[in-house]
Amino acid sequence: MQDPQNGATGAVEAAPLHILDAPACHLGEGPTYDPASDKAWWFDIVGRRLFEKSSASPDVRVHELPMMASQLCTVDDKTQVIATENGLHVRDVATGRLTHHTALEADETDTRSNDGRVHPSGALWIGTMGRKAEAGRGSIYWFRGGELRRLYAQITIPNAICFSPDGTVGYFADTARGDIHRVSLDPETGLPAGEPSVFVPAGAFAGGPDGAVTDAEGNVWNARWGAGRLEVFTPDGRHLRSLSVPARQPSCPAFTGRHLDQLLVTTAYEGMDEAERAGDPNAGRTFIVQAGVRGVAEPRLRLTP
Repeated sequence: MQDPQNGATGAVEAAPLHILDAPACHLGEGPTYDPASDKAWWFDIVGRRLFEKSSASPDVRVHELPMMASQLCTVDDKTQVIATENGLHVRDVATGRLTHHTALEADETDTRSNDGRVHPSGALWIGTMGRKAEAGRGSIYWFRGGELRRLYAQITIPNAICFSPDGTVGYFADTARGDIHRVSLDPETGLPAGEPSVFVPAGAFAGGPDGAVTDAEGNVWNARWGAGRLEVFTPDGRHLRSLSVPARQPSCPAFTGRHLDQLLVTTAYEGMDEAERAGDPNAGRTFIVQAGVRGVAEPRLRLTP
């Protein structure tokens, strides 16, 4: 039965979870997991921090950054690329050294990177937005082999970027507008092969659509900013599950762990005053949720042609 207040089918589940021993994030974002190194990575965008955690240890390592960053891509065992307010930078895994690689809206000093994910073809989709979430200042770009293309413009807060396991479908949202879109893709390149259509309409569920990831069956797991939950949709847009998150502003999920059967979920205390933070004590904390399903490994970024 459908809940008329939030569009959800059935009860909200309280899946087993635990809170990582890591500093609370002003704006947690961009979780990803590299199976080869058994390392999960995520960011505090506003706090200019990159977090690193092995599933074999409870310890979380914090890397201070010289700039705001939002997305990490693995290139090979020694090399990563991070999307930042100043463009795409190559990161040396051993030393943390950053080297500028590709400009991203270099002439727009009041924009920064936001949500992104790597397509099975090795292409990165990365969103940009105004630093103050100015209406229509953002875009979504495609990057692979040194080539950068703008796919969609006039976006306020790009989010929910993820792909079907076979690479034939892409998803994205503008949180400010509220709907999630679906678009057919060329699986060999990750480029659109048609026009986007509405996958989940605005207002159908509580909260705004934030980050998303697909599982091995192609279901879309979407963090709902302001609603303290994850909503799960089948590839044809049917609502499947609702999972509670004990923080009001979950921002992005990613499958993690040796068996890719856990969800690392970032959250934020962005925009909260002192009273609101007191009423939401887990705001900004990072969770490991026992999802009961398996995801797929994040592809590696193709950096060279």
